[in-house]
Amino acid sequence: MISYFTLNQGLQGIKNEQTKNMKVKYSEAELSEIVQMALSDHISFKDINAQYGLAEKEVVKLLRINLKKGSYRAWRKRVHAFGSRREFYK
Repeated sequence: MISYFTLNQGLQGIKNEQTKNMKVKYSEAELSEIVQMALSDHISFKDINAQYGLAEKEVVKLLRINLKKGSYRAWRKRVHAFGSRREFYK
């Protein structure tokens, strides 16, 4: 049986491993700005790519790592809902 402590450490290890796999080329302030831009409904992934050189998949991965699980799910749900209503959302 896996204890809560061991399971929690395992999940933390996965998160740290994901962070290690991403190239760290942005400061904390820049990462914060990228997250804020991605969460905004008025800024597209093309704008983020033009400013920071991150593809849509990289932005999604960055948000998955930096947001709480519920916040990430709510964001994905919102982006999906808007995307199905508008042809060119985000």
